[in-house]
Amino acid sequence: MSCSGPRAAPGRTAARGLRGSYAGPDPGSLMALGLPKISPLLSGKETMPQTSVVFSTILRPSCSAQVQPGMGERGGGASSSGDLIFQDGRLISGSLEALMEHLVPTVDYYPDRTYIFTFLLSSRVLMPPHDLLARVGHICLEQRQQLEAGSDKVKAKLKSFSAKIVQLLKEWTEAFPYDFQDEKTMAELKAITHRVTQCDEESGTVKKAIGQMMQGLLLSLAARGQLQELREKLRLPAVDKGPVLKAKPPATQKDILGVCCDALVLAQQLTHIELERLSSIQPEDLMQIISHMDSRDKHRCRGDLTKTYSLEAYDNWFNCLSMLVATEVCRVVKKKHRTRMLEFFIDVARECFNIGNFNSMMAIISGMNLSPVARLKKTWSKVKTAKFDVLEHHMDPSSNFCNYRTALQGATQRSQTANSSREKIVIPVFNLFIKDIYFLHKIHTNHLPNGHINFKKFWEISRQIHEFMTWTHVECPFEKDKKIQSYLLTAPIYSEEALFIASFESEGPENHMEKDNWKTLST
Repeated sequence: MSCSGPRAAPGRTAARGLRGSYAGPDPGSLMALGLPKISPLLSGKETMPQTSVVFSTILRPSCSAQVQPGMGERGGGASSSGDLIFQDGRLISGSLEALMEHLVPTVDYYPDRTYIFTFLLSSRVLMPPHDLLARVGHICLEQRQQLEAGSDKVKAKLKSFSAKIVQLLKEWTEAFPYDFQDEKTMAELKAITHRVTQCDEESGTVKKAIGQMMQGLLLSLAARGQLQELREKLRLPAVDKGPVLKAKPPATQKDILGVCCDALVLAQQLTHIELERLSSIQPEDLMQIISHMDSRDKHRCRGDLTKTYSLEAYDNWFNCLSMLVATEVCRVVKKKHRTRMLEFFIDVARECFNIGNFNSMMAIISGMNLSPVARLKKTWSKVKTAKFDVLEHHMDPSSNFCNYRTALQGATQRSQTANSSREKIVIPVFNLFIKDIYFLHKIHTNHLPNGHINFKKFWEISRQIHEFMTWTHVECPFEKDKKIQSYLLTAPIYSEEALFIASFESEGPENHMEKDNWKTLST
């Protein structure tokens, strides 16, 4: 069974954080965007370029979370440098060849780290990493030949040039180590490092730096390989989940309140789970949404099917949490206890909001808005819904979820000026984040009318992904409770049919549609 669950009742907001007025395909699942099912990624944290200050000034997000029309078009303050176009001192477009040359250092030049990260991330939309590395190697060889043809301080210049090339490769292998799982990319890397080593055979400094770089890269790849091997051995699914129930469990079986009756503690454990799953997502995984989009086949994905396992697993976690919430409510027999369960989850969602865990909060709200729960009018009449109304206000889809985006911006600012680790937590609604990236790519073209790459678009995509990756690197400050987490990850959940049956058994069908549904389920 899928964890996506039944649709929400017409009378409520229909899990409106996910099914609101936002244009485009239903984001309730990444599969709606055509993402394939795939294999596991390393659960670890990679060193990211320290460029947040620079990124924050490139393009600022608004409530629409979309770049203004005309992105990449030449306007006031624009200037050109060869085949590169700058606007107010910032690179906004250029030919692919010029952009690649801008990536490669010279004796007197080293690219800005924000540019390195952005180009390496976005270039995979235009070409595979091994092709880019081969072109980088060719440019390096041309520059080396030019230096060797000179007569002034040739050895010193070659040594300086070689050191900068190694530094570029080091940044590449640290930011995107999994590019080098591909044999072609690794072969290109070895070819370049071999040529670079020849430029500094006397001191051995460059050779030592290359050795350290390769050691770090191999450790990263080995760690990922071990995790893949373990997953294959255990045949782990994309997300932990308990058995699917088709009928109510015995009354003696524990519910969530029997495991944890403190809303804050449960919110903290949910945050633990969120951050553990976020830590396995890499920037290139997010770029897969763009790089494997095929406009000739209705934007269905193509290519390597081993890239977005972590995205699928995280998306499934959201859906299963929503279904768990619905199960916990519907399985309760007595109305008084159901009321208590609803109020408890409302409190948990509020604590998630205060922590900055918007993804769990949205999943909980979605679970309470599913039809089998939302239709329980007698139960809801006893619930003090003022808190719930406030939460739904934050997730109101009006104006492209502007209320939520305002709250997210506040959490982001708090994180940037945090004095404690608890204030650093920012966990956005993942499906909305994915939609922003998807539509940013869909709305704005990769190429401008003059044939240039629309680099202003890629600056914005890179800024958003870089900010997201910063959030995934936060260490969870809360003490881990294995008992509570085990329940959250493995507790039985109802099938869609079982949810409706339990709901109708608690409060009978009221209209013709419900009566027909109940009759069908009963038979």
